[in-house]
Amino acid sequence: GSNGDVACDSYHRYGEDIALLRQIGFNAYRFSISWPRIIPDGAGPVNEAGLAYYDRLVDALLEAGIEPFVTLYHWDLPQALENRLGWTSRATPVAFAEYASVVARRLGDRVTYWATHNEPWCSAFLGYHTGHLAPGYHDFKAALSASHNLLLSHGLAVPAIRAAVSRPLQVGIVLNLTPAYPASDTEEDQAAARRFDGYFNRWFLDPLAGRGYPQDMWEYYGEAVPQVAPEDVEAIAAPIDWLGVNYYERNLTAHDPEAEPPQTRRIIDPALDHTADREVYPEGLYDTLVRVHNDYGFGALYVTENGCALADAPDDNGQVHDPERIRFLKRISLRPRGRS
Repeated sequence: GSNGDVACDSYHRYGEDIALLRQIGFNAYRFSISWPRIIPDGAGPVNEAGLAYYDRLVDALLEAGIEPFVTLYHWDLPQALENRLGWTSRATPVAFAEYASVVARRLGDRVTYWATHNEPWCSAFLGYHTGHLAPGYHDFKAALSASHNLLLSHGLAVPAIRAAVSRPLQVGIVLNLTPAYPASDTEEDQAAARRFDGYFNRWFLDPLAGRGYPQDMWEYYGEAVPQVAPEDVEAIAAPIDWLGVNYYERNLTAHDPEAEPPQTRRIIDPALDHTADREVYPEGLYDTLVRVHNDYGFGALYVTENGCALADAPDDNGQVHDPERIRFLKRISLRPRGRS
C-alpha cells in the first residue's frame, strides 16, 4: 500500500523549493501549517518538532527575501477532533483558536500575513455534503453546521492571532469565489444564479462583513439552517485586513428543480477555451474582484489561487511547449470586460 506521508517531501526539500522561488523571482510564498503536526490531538500537548520545522521554513524564506503568507487551515483536521464530530461540533472552533494562538506566538515575530482558512466552502460542502473531501459525508444539514463552525473558528482565531504578539499583523481569510451568471433571461435561471451566489459566495462573504447570513438563503434552507448563538454573528465579523480570492471559473447557472440544494445546474459554453472541465473566463475574475471591493470593502484583496490544468509534458529535450498556458495567462490578466 501507499500513503501521503512523504508526498513531494517539502518537509526535507524546502531549501530546494525556496531556491526555485528565488530563481523565478517570487517575492512571497503562501503555505499552510499542518494542525496535526503542531497539536496532534487537536487540543492539548504541542509538538515542538512541528513548530521547529516552520521556524526553519520561515527563517529560510526571509533570508531569501521572500514574504511568508501563512494559512492555518487547509483541510487537515486532526483525527481526534474528527472522532468528536469534527466541524459539526462547536468545540472545534475553540480548539482552532487555541491552535492559531500557539502558532502565532511562535511565528508572529517574523510572519506578518496570516490567513485563518483556505476555502471553507470546500471543507464544509465538499466534506459534509458531496463527500468529495474528508470526512466524506452526504448530509446537507451537517454541511451547513460545518460552514457555520468554520466561520466561527475564523472569528475566534482572528483576535487570538492578534493577541499573540505585540506588533501589528495582517490577518485575513481565503475564499474560493465563483461568480454566477444566469444561463438565460428567464426568471427561473435568474433566480437560480442568485441562489448559487448565495450558496457559494454570499453565505461566507455576508457574515464576514458583519451582515449575518443572507436572509434569502436562510429562508431557502429552512429547517436545515445551523444553530447560531447571538454572539456568533459578532465573532465571525472580527475585522480583517485582507481577503484572499481563489478564482478558477464562472458558473453559468440554470435552474434544475431535480438537483440538490441550491437546485442549479452548471452550463458549459463550448465556444470558450477549457482547461480540464473549466471554462477559461478571465472576465469572471475581474467581475469578482470589483464586486467584492465595491460591495464588501474588506481592505486589501489578493488573488491567492488561479491557474489551469493542461496535459503538457517535457519533450525529448526536456522542454515544455505550452502555448495554451501562455494564452491562458494573457487572457486571465485583470482587465475590464470588453477590453483587450
